[in-house]
Amino acid sequence: MATQAPATSRKLGLVELVAMGVGGMIGGGIFSVLGLAVGIAGHAAPLAFLIGALIALAGGYSYVKLALTFRDDGASYTYLARAFPKFRLVSTLGGWTVIVGYVGTLALYAFTFGAYGADLLGHGDNQLIRMALSALVLVFFLTINLRGTGDAGLVEDLIVYTKIALLGFFAIAGAITVHPNDLLPVFDRGVPSVFMAGALVFVAFEGFQLITNVVTEMHNPERNVARGIYLSIFITSVIYIVLAIVGVGNLGEAELIAAKEYALAAAARPVLGEAGVVLVGVAALLATSSAINATVFGASRMMAQMANQKRMPKLFTRHNAKGAPNMAVYALLGFAALFTLMGELEVIAAFSSMTFLLVSIGVSAANLKLRKKSGSSPMLIFLGLALMGITVVLLINYLWVNERATLGIIFALYGMVGTAAALYEVYGDRHAHG
Repeated sequence: MATQAPATSRKLGLVELVAMGVGGMIGGGIFSVLGLAVGIAGHAAPLAFLIGALIALAGGYSYVKLALTFRDDGASYTYLARAFPKFRLVSTLGGWTVIVGYVGTLALYAFTFGAYGADLLGHGDNQLIRMALSALVLVFFLTINLRGTGDAGLVEDLIVYTKIALLGFFAIAGAITVHPNDLLPVFDRGVPSVFMAGALVFVAFEGFQLITNVVTEMHNPERNVARGIYLSIFITSVIYIVLAIVGVGNLGEAELIAAKEYALAAAARPVLGEAGVVLVGVAALLATSSAINATVFGASRMMAQMANQKRMPKLFTRHNAKGAPNMAVYALLGFAALFTLMGELEVIAAFSSMTFLLVSIGVSAANLKLRKKSGSSPMLIFLGLALMGITVVLLINYLWVNERATLGIIFALYGMVGTAAALYEVYGDRHAHG
């Protein structure tokens, strides 16, 4: 997911905002979670992406309202700080959770880069090559982000539009050759599986929040914040659903599951031959590269901001000669490298989806508390909270039944993060900042 908007000297219109939101969401998630969605929901995988879109819309409502209310401060954790000023630990824990979520998405993007890169080299099932490529792409963007703002944002827009064009071409070509019988029966794995898969693929919709970061730089924000977020979610969901239909309808369920780490590339083979595999592979490399770049850029600066506010160790306030928050960059990519080298795809995807579901629940809870100031409908907030809460329960239930070890790892990670944030809030502030 992208976390930082490009600087601009003119007001952003609806077209630019939608491009920003779509570009932020199509950042690597679809390439990695399609195979997982098919493995859970079977032929109904396209509907799982529809569920993911509805969850994103449910969370998006509160982001829209709070972004318009607090225009100069779009970070998720600051909404918690404004909603619960007497409970500093709540916002601190929220901020740490967001950062850990970014570590998870960085790991997911690096994992996906390695998987598709290995497939392009003809070694899709070789985990050593996958891990080597995952590590290399993180090291590359470590170097880029330590060089400062200019290099980090130089080719971002070009990459975004190129990956969308490549995916659009594949979706159109693949839709023509879909075998309808491969999509039937729709609910071959039961109706509940669709909702469970929808919870897991939610990470593929992370990125629409990018629009809230540029409220002060857009034309007519009262009108365009909501339109930009909702339109970008709609367009992204259409792309995802079509790609899922193309995948299941051309390659089949069993083959997609077998190639789950690079499922979209495998789905391109019966449509466009080896050229299609290369096309989708290149799109995956571009998408994950731009997502890693933007996420490191934005998340490292969020860490520095939190450190300046004494919500993270003072170490992360340090900047190098190029103006980059180098210690935050090192920490982000170091933990992401450990996660992507040691974790399985299911663990990384489930952790990332659950983390940002919890963050969205936190933002909605903040909006509920601030509903009079933000002019929000309590009914819509409650509906969003209910949908996201049920989704978290379904995801936990699925992991408990099918991936209990994964669930244990996720809870252990949350326990460590929560403990670290609480200990820092109690003891670290007075010693680290003086």
